[in-house]
Amino acid sequence: MAEREIRTIMSRDMLIFQETTPMRDAIAKLVEGAQPLACVCGEEGGLLGVLTPKDCFTTALNASYYQQWSGVVADHMTRTPRTLPADTDIIAAAETFQTDPFRAYPITDNGALVGVLSRHDLLRAFLDLG
Repeated sequence: MAEREIRTIMSRDMLIFQETTPMRDAIAKLVEGAQPLACVCGEEGGLLGVLTPKDCFTTALNASYYQQWSGVVADHMTRTPRTLPADTDIIAAAETFQTDPFRAYPITDNGALVGVLSRHDLLRAFLDLG
């Protein structure tokens, strides 16, 4: 199989939240877009963390108990997430997905956030390769 970098298959269309985004709004956007994660970025665009559906359950359960949504993304996000470099080949990325529990990774190029790679993106690439 020819070497192929994940930059060629990652999604550049990603959800980005700020730390101050209300949790109800963040959950609605995650659900609406059926996204495996959203990137949380600072004012200057640097990656501060990620928010996954799993991170949202405490807020959702509390909202069901108390009939009130509260909290912001900063309260529930995963800080300092694992990222993959954009020049990672798809075989190495597949091996990472096999051993790690994550459903998606933020993709960086020289430290800058450039996309997100999901399990689906990677499986689609293998189908396309034959």
